[in-house]
Amino acid sequence: QVRVGESGGGQVQAGGSLRLSCAAPEPTFSLYTMAWFRQDRGKEREFVAAVSREGSKKRYSDSVKGRSTLSRDNHVNTVYLQMNMLKPEDTAVYYCAAKAGDPLLTRPSGDLRDYNNWGQGTQVTVSS
Repeated sequence: QVRVGESGGGQVQAGGSLRLSCAAPEPTFSLYTMAWFRQDRGKEREFVAAVSREGSKKRYSDSVKGRSTLSRDNHVNTVYLQMNMLKPEDTAVYYCAAKAGDPLLTRPSGDLRDYNNWGQGTQVTVSS
């Protein structure tokens, strides 16, 4: 198990940018595939982006591809989601998730059922 905590959410106008961070205190952070999901009120939780353990393999949802960049720094146990050109439909609670057991260089999963460590979420609100 790994504890993860999100930060960086807030309210921005459409077209603006935000950088979300997800940190874990455990030194075993590099053993985990990391991902972001989001959930708006009344909707199902959906995949946003994921990164492999060493950071070389990434997966993005079609909804954020081209507007977002996911990266990780295993030296500081943190994964970052840079979101640009934000739209009102990006409004949601953003959750960080971790998945153990993947070998290095594995393309990360976008299925939330594969992730068993979740943060509390951070709210992102984009106004038009």
